[in-house]
Amino acid sequence: MRHTVLNAAPYSWRKPARAASRFWKEELLTMGRNISWNEAVQRVLRERGEPMRYEEIAQEILDQGLRAPTPTPAATVSATLSFSLQREGANSPFIRIDRGLYALRELAVNSIKASNATVSATRSAVVVAPEVTDDAAADAQSMGLINAFGMFWRRDEVHWNRTATRLLGVQQTGGVPVDFSGQAGVYLLYDGSRVVYVGRVTGARLGVRMWEHTRDRLTGRWDRFSWFGVRAVAEDGALGPLPGAGIAVDSLISTMEALLIEGLEPPQNRRQGEGFNALEFLQEVDPEITRQRNLDLLSLMQDRLRS
Repeated sequence: MRHTVLNAAPYSWRKPARAASRFWKEELLTMGRNISWNEAVQRVLRERGEPMRYEEIAQEILDQGLRAPTPTPAATVSATLSFSLQREGANSPFIRIDRGLYALRELAVNSIKASNATVSATRSAVVVAPEVTDDAAADAQSMGLINAFGMFWRRDEVHWNRTATRLLGVQQTGGVPVDFSGQAGVYLLYDGSRVVYVGRVTGARLGVRMWEHTRDRLTGRWDRFSWFGVRAVAEDGALGPLPGAGIAVDSLISTMEALLIEGLEPPQNRRQGEGFNALEFLQEVDPEITRQRNLDLLSLMQDRLRS
């Protein structure tokens, strides 16, 4: 479903009064997590009073406890916004300002000029930014075969074990961790910020392959790693199947470009860090590492008390 393309125009946003903000916070205490994603998105946007990116909305929802943590909150928010705009059109409570950027329709007080007409940014007007789409899905498509990735993860925050290594990551802080040890794709090893090795994993064994590098000739030469996986993350946190045969050339080219830009971070490429939050996962410290650090700290304190 395609919508009228509107050119971006100056907006003025009216922030809600403090009393209204307090009202929403008090109501959240009574409602807890019994609201839908759509309602949660509306509340965050109303409280902020200005446009927000979908991943920022997801983070705020988790921070406020409006919804229980999930493995893919940013993707869920993007899908919620897209579904509302596609299904409800002018009656949707949201407007899409730009790719990944959304606001509440009722908070827009200035008019927007379209390419062929001028429409009012009110609830009764059709105010939709360039082509309504699921921005998280669009981000994934532009990354080619890459369906999830992690950047500059720390080696010392993984509990390395041949059969039980877990590579834990979260899409948003406070989200449900996903184990990427069964991922397949390409990875980079770093000594500081310098790439020292590039490898690949064709089977679902990224965790095992990384563990091997803690014992081979590279063991003393790396302290961080990045990975780019081809298995997508489902809503329940499970990793999807490996891609089948017959890969399109354009998908392969997009994948190669994304790997080079995200992995090498060339200063003249503007895409790095702009709009791929639904695919990037932040490292989560393995609970076993946290437990061991706490035990070491307790032992140190006991030793000092004895001395």
